[in-house]
Amino acid sequence: MQSHRRIAIAVGVLYIIGTLSGILSVLVSTPIMDAPDFLSRIAGNEHGIILGALFVLSMGLSLALVPVVAYPILKKVNEFLALGYLVFRGALETFTYMAMAVCWLLLLPLGQFYRQGKLDESTAYALGNILYEDKQIFSIGTIVFTLGALMFCTILYRSKLIPRWISAWGLAAAGLYLGTCIRGMFGLVEFNMTSDSTGAMQTIVDVASGSLALQEMVMAVWLIVKGFDPSPVISRPARQILDTE
Repeated sequence: MQSHRRIAIAVGVLYIIGTLSGILSVLVSTPIMDAPDFLSRIAGNEHGIILGALFVLSMGLSLALVPVVAYPILKKVNEFLALGYLVFRGALETFTYMAMAVCWLLLLPLGQFYRQGKLDESTAYALGNILYEDKQIFSIGTIVFTLGALMFCTILYRSKLIPRWISAWGLAAAGLYLGTCIRGMFGLVEFNMTSDSTGAMQTIVDVASGSLALQEMVMAVWLIVKGFDPSPVISRPARQILDTE
């Protein structure tokens, strides 16, 4: 019982740290990277880009620890999905965040080369846009994230470790987000991660991602305050023993 409680608190805290780190990375980087002359801004605000990259790494590492910490409980419900969640969110998504942080840091020498006149404007900004907001990289990272969320919420929904309305909320939001991102990856719809994106599909993406982020925060607070319901996990070994007898 105490171990379940500690795990639930740890998972909730990690979710909050990851979300806050992601928000801080956006707050730090957006004024610089969304400027029309962002390469010039980057060349004069290197510390902001470095800080934003560190927040991205903090987000990735915090969220990567969630499946690791929760695995002892999740594997008792469904070991296959627990392993899938560990691979997708613990490994693949972490690699995505690390790649994002590296791309941001590569913008620093690019900005300096541009300021020193070593690259012409069209080439420099083409490279900068690829490093910052490539739609394919963004879509792949989001697909990995949503698949991990779907696995986690499926385990929670089937096991009733938390109230089903919270896990059902996560399933619906992640499913909607996944569908739009797959369509965006194949160019069937046009959307990106910048703050000035508009259109009906971008609105759907914003609603899905915002709903999923809110669901994760509600779940995090629930886990810290209430914890996992241990009865589904505790009762499973007992049923297995009875079946063998």
